[in-house]
Amino acid sequence: MRRAIPLLTAVALAGCSGQDMQKQPSLRPYEASTLWHSGTSWQPLPEGVVASGAGARLLAIAEPPPLDRPLVERGERMYRDLCAPCHGLAGDGDGIVVKRGFSPPPSYHSARLRTAPASHFVEVIGQGYGAMLPYGDRVEPRDRWAIAAYIRALQLSRDAPAADVPDLAEALR
Repeated sequence: MRRAIPLLTAVALAGCSGQDMQKQPSLRPYEASTLWHSGTSWQPLPEGVVASGAGARLLAIAEPPPLDRPLVERGERMYRDLCAPCHGLAGDGDGIVVKRGFSPPPSYHSARLRTAPASHFVEVIGQGYGAMLPYGDRVEPRDRWAIAAYIRALQLSRDAPAADVPDLAEALR
């Protein structure tokens, strides 16, 4: 055992050749280089490359989760936090940001958006549309579907007959 310790120490120190690890040769982005055929240090991604986890994420966007009350309630919370500043609490496109001069988004109650599939809202949340920035990096696919479900609830509630609205006392039980 006594011979093993000096031997292991010698092997460990042999890896340190004295070269300063912080002063390694490197290339800056777009710097000229003879290393690659393109003549620059920047190289495009190979065709067909997919980011890690992108397949599962795309699948989650493609298939909506089961529609249930917790999903719609989560969608309501997220809508109020993320969407209402521009789209307004009722989805009319009259949020506080619009009242301060930003261009108004379309009303969710327009004929075009009432007939749009729920996947349209999921896509717009992820990719953006018009003046709306993409929220794909901030809103997970399941949450995008939750927001879309709440938007549908807003649309349905606008024209719901009074007979279809539950009694408030019953709803609170």
